[in-house]
Amino acid sequence: MRLALALLIAVLLSGCESVGFYAQAIGGQLGVMRAARPLDSWLTDPETTPQLRERLETARGMREFASRELSLPENGSYTSYADLRRPYVVWNVFAAPRFSVEAKRECFPFTGCVSYRGFFSEGLARQHAERLRAQGYDVYVGGVPAYSTLGWFDDPLLSTFIRYPDVQLARLLFHELAHQVVYARGDTTFNESFAVAVEEEGVRRWLRAEGRMGELAAFRAAQARKREIAAAVAETRMRLASVYASEISEDEKQARKAQEFARLRAQHGNFIPTEPNNAFLVSVAVYTQLVPAFERLLAEQGGDLPKFYARVRELAASERSIRDPLLAQRP
Repeated sequence: MRLALALLIAVLLSGCESVGFYAQAIGGQLGVMRAARPLDSWLTDPETTPQLRERLETARGMREFASRELSLPENGSYTSYADLRRPYVVWNVFAAPRFSVEAKRECFPFTGCVSYRGFFSEGLARQHAERLRAQGYDVYVGGVPAYSTLGWFDDPLLSTFIRYPDVQLARLLFHELAHQVVYARGDTTFNESFAVAVEEEGVRRWLRAEGRMGELAAFRAAQARKREIAAAVAETRMRLASVYASEISEDEKQARKAQEFARLRAQHGNFIPTEPNNAFLVSVAVYTQLVPAFERLLAEQGGDLPKFYARVRELAASERSIRDPLLAQRP
């Protein structure tokens, strides 16, 4: 019923292209829900392979840890499993103007404005990307293994990520559950950076609880490498923002833009797309820009996650003119 109501409202509020977008989104969500079966059904099914059974049991243990030790929601999310028979559940399309490092905003009736548009079909995502390119935008398309319905529905475990290594599986589950704790309407960077901070703290606590100290050291090293790349992307974005705001010609801006992306590729080529652009910078920034700020907030609460969540809810409820300067403060 909620899906039907959402589609009706979307039709009333939208033009033809948007109606098509909402139809695929709601149809995609219905498809995920129809494919989901309770974990016990999969675990007792003789056709379930031993490998899948082991992954589902592992995920169930992580799910219990999330509520018991991380104070993440205890509900029906991730108590079922769906085999989608495709590599990703959705594909996100990020776009930014040719001479801007700010995302093209996509606004919706329920979630407010976000920094991307998601599609349950790769083909539809790439069609949308081509339309944006034809309009002069820089575009970046990325496959996504999981997403959160923010507690509206019981999100299932998915075939798109269930076979991830343990650390990555835990990271993803904790991240998506964090979205159910706090959601700041219209602020993608706030929401994603908060969820990343929760996932990283959660993984560290889970590995310590499991006594997997060698993997904890490897996880810390991997996170340090990711921070290094994120910092390089942030520096590139900052320099380009200055270039784009300058009075030089468009030809000069294009040349400087090419130079900056060539430098980024030279520094971190294995982790940067062959042809990076402004939209790629946006796709990284939304997941990394405010992570240090949320880590500082957690430290200020003495590592107490419920107190941390309460403080973040206060910030989410405040005006951006208030919370942005607070989050921008250095330790």
